[in-house]
Amino acid sequence: MIDIKDRVCEAVAGKIMSAEAAAEFVKDGDNVGTSGFTPSGYPKAVPLALAEKGKKTPFQINVWTGASVGPEMDTAMTQAGIVARRMPYQTNNDLRKAINNGSVKYTDLHLSHVAQMTRYGFMENRRCVDVAIVEACKIIDLGNGQVGLIPTTSMGNSSSYVQCAEKVIVEVNTSQPVELEGMHDSYVPLDPPNRKAIPVEKPEDVIGTPYIPCDLDRLVAVVPCDITDKVRPLGEIDEDAQKMGKNLVEFFKSEVAAGRLPANLLPLQSGVGSVANAVINGLVNSDFEDLTVYTEVIQDGMFDLIDAGKLRVCSGTALSPSPDCLKKFYDNVEKYKKYIILRPQEVANSPEVARRIGVIAMNTAIEVDIYGNVNSTHICGTKIMNGIGGSGDYARNGYLTVFFTTSLAKGGAISSVVPFCSHVDHTEHDVDVIVSERGVADLRGLSPKERALVIIDKVANPKYQPLLLDYFKRACEACGNSQTPHIMDDAFSFHDRFVKTGTMEK
Repeated sequence: MIDIKDRVCEAVAGKIMSAEAAAEFVKDGDNVGTSGFTPSGYPKAVPLALAEKGKKTPFQINVWTGASVGPEMDTAMTQAGIVARRMPYQTNNDLRKAINNGSVKYTDLHLSHVAQMTRYGFMENRRCVDVAIVEACKIIDLGNGQVGLIPTTSMGNSSSYVQCAEKVIVEVNTSQPVELEGMHDSYVPLDPPNRKAIPVEKPEDVIGTPYIPCDLDRLVAVVPCDITDKVRPLGEIDEDAQKMGKNLVEFFKSEVAAGRLPANLLPLQSGVGSVANAVINGLVNSDFEDLTVYTEVIQDGMFDLIDAGKLRVCSGTALSPSPDCLKKFYDNVEKYKKYIILRPQEVANSPEVARRIGVIAMNTAIEVDIYGNVNSTHICGTKIMNGIGGSGDYARNGYLTVFFTTSLAKGGAISSVVPFCSHVDHTEHDVDVIVSERGVADLRGLSPKERALVIIDKVANPKYQPLLLDYFKRACEACGNSQTPHIMDDAFSFHDRFVKTGTMEK
């Protein structure tokens, strides 16, 4: 067994055991809350042991995380058939298939809502967390029957899951450096009727503790682990992504010149993935300085901003860099952690805080429609891709809300601008600006029919502009002076053609 005695206090030394032994604390039907947000800071050894246990003796559990996690959880446990329900977000191919074929029930939630809904007892069987399984790099003695868990590369919902779980299992991961201590800000808001304002007034405010407190009598197992985070490479910054980044920077410059943004902008929020990372890279190569970030996921672009001397502080709930960037971080933890604060996701994604500090919300769309509605979760309206994640938390409450999409997908077979979104996650009321490689559609203050012409002109690809204009013209003629013209039996014609022929082209 891996030696972790130098990482844990004497108070928990007697609870050190194997992953297989710890897995016995998890029973059929349990609600299991885990650490992890993106493939960072999630438990590995115990989920693998649970998967093996399920292969021998079938059972099922409800798995609640922070967001997506790594293959030791979503791949192994899905393939073993032990996941009954999963929430609130995922990016795993095996799990996605299981969700879309109906073998796993999926609850797709705004990420800021999950912890409080768990504490309220709103979720499965109207019970709270039966077992919390969280990763830590160190356990310290707080006295008075409590210990402090030092998280690793994410916070997610760990603080709340540990607070309300009947049983807590802690994986102490020796692949995670103990130098991570001091980078976290654990804070759990009170619930109504006792709730108070979350006291974050600027991104650098620290409001909690650098550890997660845990009662010794509920900590049932400490499991040694040395399995690494399985962070993923980010896609190359292609020509379209470079153009989107440039378009964004030019838009920001015009907003500064007009007096609608300060010279160092406002706190930036950027979604997950290659497009979001590429957009941040556009800021790395800009003249903007003294930037601040209040987001959920900290990717390569944020580290590039630190290296370029352009970033004052970066607040998030998880590190999700590429493997190369993660190594760079581990090699220079003391340097980078001075700029980074990791918070629980209900604080990092708090609508209250986003509104107060004036977040610039920047997220990615699967498709947008001519009136400004955004689909960020479903393919052709039926099959889930990943989930809404935290985009809605910021989009509805940001000072400025921007969505990005390339104008084409699938080699041109799909137009990312359609007459009507096949699924709506963000309504036209929450979308200020849409950016593609073609340009910027500033929708603020426009009526639906005005938005349609701007989106078709600035965002849509020339290949599909004639079809979109034809639909809009016919809809206006059919509906007269209606506020939002649509032809009901033609609104999804783009999707219908794609399903039947493999392309949205006529």
